[in-house]
Amino acid sequence: MMGVPSGFLELCQRLPLLSALRNGSRWGWKNSGNLATNVFLRTYTSKRSVSTAPGLHVADLTEREKGVVDKLYNGLVTSHRAALAESITLVETQHPRKKELAQVLLQRVLAYRQEQEIANGNQPVAFRIGLSGPPGAGKSTFIEVLGKMLTAQDHRVSVLAVDPSSCTTGGSLMGDKTRMTELSRDMKAFIRPSPTALHLGGVTRTTNEAIVLCEGSGYDVVLVETVGVGQSEFAVADMVDMFVLLIPPAGGDELQGIKRGIIEMADLVVVTKSDGDLVAPARRIQAEYTSALKLLRKKSKSWRPKVVRVSSETGEGVVDLWNTMLAFKAAGLQSGELLTRRRNQQRVWMWNLIQENALRHFQEHPAVRSTLPHLEQRVTRGEISPGLAADLLLKAYTSTS
Repeated sequence: MMGVPSGFLELCQRLPLLSALRNGSRWGWKNSGNLATNVFLRTYTSKRSVSTAPGLHVADLTEREKGVVDKLYNGLVTSHRAALAESITLVETQHPRKKELAQVLLQRVLAYRQEQEIANGNQPVAFRIGLSGPPGAGKSTFIEVLGKMLTAQDHRVSVLAVDPSSCTTGGSLMGDKTRMTELSRDMKAFIRPSPTALHLGGVTRTTNEAIVLCEGSGYDVVLVETVGVGQSEFAVADMVDMFVLLIPPAGGDELQGIKRGIIEMADLVVVTKSDGDLVAPARRIQAEYTSALKLLRKKSKSWRPKVVRVSSETGEGVVDLWNTMLAFKAAGLQSGELLTRRRNQQRVWMWNLIQENALRHFQEHPAVRSTLPHLEQRVTRGEISPGLAADLLLKAYTSTS
C-alpha cells in the first residue's frame, strides 16, 4: 500500500466522510445533496457468493438524467461502441454534475461485471495488459498487429492509448487512431486515445474507469498504451494484470537508457523490429536483457519474466508472444497472484483518488486561497521554511472548516 503523506490524514478528516459500514445486508450514505454519495448499495450475502447491486435511489436525479444513464448502460452491456465512447467521455469530464452521473453509471457497470465474473467461475472476464516503451519502439504498430491477430481469433480488443496533451487545446497530440488505421476499422476492436490533460506520469485519473467500462462492454482483452516517459510506466503497472516493456533493437547503451525500476516491473520484455538487418542486434539485446533480468529480485513466485523478439513487419513471433501472455495469465490465476494484484490495485486507485480530491478541496478552500500567495512569497524569499508554510496552511484550513 502506498505511503500516506504527513498531515494528509488530518486533512482527510476534515472532508465529508462516508458513513460507516454497518453489519448486515444493507449500507449506504445519508442524503447529502450530492448525487454520487446518494447512491445506495445493497449487498446480498449467500453461502456461495456476494453480489453487490446498486439501487439508484438518488434523491435529485432528474428524469432526463435517468434516461441518459439508462441509455448509456443499456448500450454498454449490448456492446455498442458509440455508447462506450460516450461513457468514457462522461467519466473524463470535469463538470461536477456529470462526474456524479459517471459514478452512478460506473456502479451499475461494476455490478454487471461482478455478475459476469461469478458466472465465469469467479475469474476475471478480461485480460488487462499494459504496454510501454521508449519513443520509436514501435508500440502502435505492434498493437495493431497483435490486435488484428486477436480479433481474427474472435477476441474483442479495446485499446486505451494515453496520449500526450496539447498545451494549446488540451486534446490528444498524437492521435493513435491515425496510427492504427486497420485496427480502428475492425468492428471487434475499440481504440480510445485519451489526452493526459497534463497529469504527471502520462496516465489519466480516469483510465481505470475506462478499463471498467470496456470490460462491461464485453471486451475481453484490454490494452493500455502509455506515453512511455516519466512515471507513466509505474502508473500503468498499478492498473493492469501484466506489464509489458517494448524496446527497439538498436540505439546503443540500451540497458543504461531505461530505468532499473521499470525493468523490475516488467512481466515480459519484447524486443521489437526483429527483422532484416536488425535481427542480429535484436538477438543481442534479447541476450543482454535476459542476463539483466536474472540479476533482479524476483517479484512473483509463479512467473519469471521472459524476453522475446517479434517483428510487426513480418508477424514473426507474435503468436508465440500471445501464448506467453496466456501462460502468464494461467500461472497468475492458478497461484492466486493475479486476483491479489487486482485487489491491491483497487486500494492504490482509491488512495490516489483520495489524494487528488483532498488536495483539490484543500486548494479551493477560502482560507487557504487567501493565505497561500503571501506564504508562497515568504517561502521563495527564504523567510520561512516550506514545512512551516505547509503547517500554517493546514492550520488555516482546519481552523475554519
